[in-house]
Amino acid sequence: MKTYLVTGGAGFIGSNFVLYMLKKYDDIRIVNLDKLTYAGNLENLKSVEKDPRHIFVQADICDRQAVSALFEQYDVDVVINFAAESHVDRSIKNPEIFVETNVGGTVNMLQCAKNAWAEGEGFKAGKKYLQVSTDEVYGSLGETGYFTESTPLCPHSPYSASKASADMFVMAFHDTYGLPVNITRCSNNYGPYQFPEKLIPLMINNAKTRKPLPVYGDGMNVRDWLYVEDHCKAIDMVAQAGRDGEVYNVGGHNERPNIFIVKKIISALADRVDPAIDETLIKYVEDRKGHDRRYGIDPQKIRDELGWTPETTFEVGIEKTIDWYLANVEWMERVTSGAYMDYYREMYQNR
Repeated sequence: MKTYLVTGGAGFIGSNFVLYMLKKYDDIRIVNLDKLTYAGNLENLKSVEKDPRHIFVQADICDRQAVSALFEQYDVDVVINFAAESHVDRSIKNPEIFVETNVGGTVNMLQCAKNAWAEGEGFKAGKKYLQVSTDEVYGSLGETGYFTESTPLCPHSPYSASKASADMFVMAFHDTYGLPVNITRCSNNYGPYQFPEKLIPLMINNAKTRKPLPVYGDGMNVRDWLYVEDHCKAIDMVAQAGRDGEVYNVGGHNERPNIFIVKKIISALADRVDPAIDETLIKYVEDRKGHDRRYGIDPQKIRDELGWTPETTFEVGIEKTIDWYLANVEWMERVTSGAYMDYYREMYQNR
């Protein structure tokens, strides 16, 4: 039985990955380490809470003793490091936390993996460390062109700078010590269980409750949208068969301007919830500092080497996502209480 140590496995992408893997494989065990910050939610994992193959541990990836103990206790074969502070707005407000978790935490995970897997002058067979990164490390594109794995790193926000730094440490551990690693860099994910500070769930929740829909700048910033289950499939394939030391870009070829996304959500909720939901709810707000204009990923490498392609078009994925949030009102109500509302007022209502 192969053992995966999944960090950040109660968050959006992490919990989707845990559910995907436990559904796909019978012969794996997942040790799920999550600090349970505001974005981590055990409710995401309710369907597997009694599954003996899923072991949840509340801990911080920066905690050397806790992480080392997990490697020793469970003889970890594969690390999938999702754990990260991930919201650009929060990084602008408090960059230090992003350095502590995204850089320091990653280095701690790498050190623990290196120590646990060392054997003679190299490492035990069958081990791998996979770092889940982001296309934001590449910076911003013009109207044409795509990010490839050879695009120079040029991060523009404290968040993307911290992720780029983490990626460089991952490669340094590979080049210096020979640690078996891969890095995946994905485009914007969407789907079930995403915390509503991100664009799509935020707009769904606000539109449903007839609150203003805050749109940065002119709304024409373009992102490549990737349905979360397609991303989970890609991570699984890289963990299984990715070439040692390689980076794989994971993109959906679903580029859309932010304002297009917002209007699509308005239209869908007008049909499903209330015809009074319309574009008068849109409120253009002061643009985010250092807001990258466009991201676009070329996933040719992962397609050619591993046979991965995105299976979910944006038109299908957004409908599935909207349906999920409308069917899970109580989940949304619980995650948008308390501290989230204080954050929301600071980020949007006063701009």
